[in-house]
Amino acid sequence: MERLRIQASPLIDEKFPPYAHPPEREAVPAAVLVPIVNQPGGLTLMFTQRTAHLYDHAGQISFPGGRVELKDADRVATALREAQEETGLCASRVDVIGTLPDYDIPTGFRVTPVVAWVEPPLQLKPDPFEVADVFEVPLEFFLNPANHQRHSDIRNGRARYYYSMPYGERNIWGATAGMVYSLYRILTASIG
Repeated sequence: MERLRIQASPLIDEKFPPYAHPPEREAVPAAVLVPIVNQPGGLTLMFTQRTAHLYDHAGQISFPGGRVELKDADRVATALREAQEETGLCASRVDVIGTLPDYDIPTGFRVTPVVAWVEPPLQLKPDPFEVADVFEVPLEFFLNPANHQRHSDIRNGRARYYYSMPYGERNIWGATAGMVYSLYRILTASIG
């Protein structure tokens, strides 16, 4: 697959709307890196599993990232900084190819997913305080819509809709799966 330049676009499924912060709530700006790794056996997406003791999103599978800090020039800088802090992913191995639409999550964050092409070899050094594991899943798995599950429930009186994409023993769900779904929509639209 040749490298694509990704541009954020509102790929919203009207029957399955993502969570949006109420207008009176000020969202906390954040960014994550969505690493597409060019492995010899095929492209993969790199994820982290957060440690169980963290306050926000403990034990969940996510992309490396976090809240914007004053020293960050922009959301891309946030994503690159956080990825290096959490996983040891060196920015020299990363080529940013664009962003996905911002993603609101119920814990108060508005996350900008920054998509990047990553060239091995990788010498990762996960931060043991924040990251229990770093792992990769073949991109091909996510390009198969049979692997996309839709869920809904009511939380705090509001309907909530979210995706999950279980892979083996790992359950990729919620905001992370929603971002993967956005990437899937963009990639499949550009392919065909």
